[in-house]
Amino acid sequence: MAGQPDLVLLDVREPHEYEIARIDGARLIPLSELPGRLRELDGRAEIVTHCHHGVRSLQALALLKGAGFANVRSLQGGIDAWSVGVDPEVPRY
Repeated sequence: MAGQPDLVLLDVREPHEYEIARIDGARLIPLSELPGRLRELDGRAEIVTHCHHGVRSLQALALLKGAGFANVRSLQGGIDAWSVGVDPEVPRY
């Protein structure tokens, strides 16, 4: 829809985790790399962070908000909850 910000699903897990299971369309930037890669993200976009169970995604949310990103949320329960509640084709690990 015109005027709506882009939606970015930001996966902050490690590459080996991303190989096991991923949400289609999610962009991988591991939490450890995120501080140095902030310029790769659009500050106007709606960003939803996720990890395995939700701990790292909350850290990423805090980091992004601290860097001035205003429209950031964390996927509660992470990709594991996504697999259980949204898409059972996403493997659980």
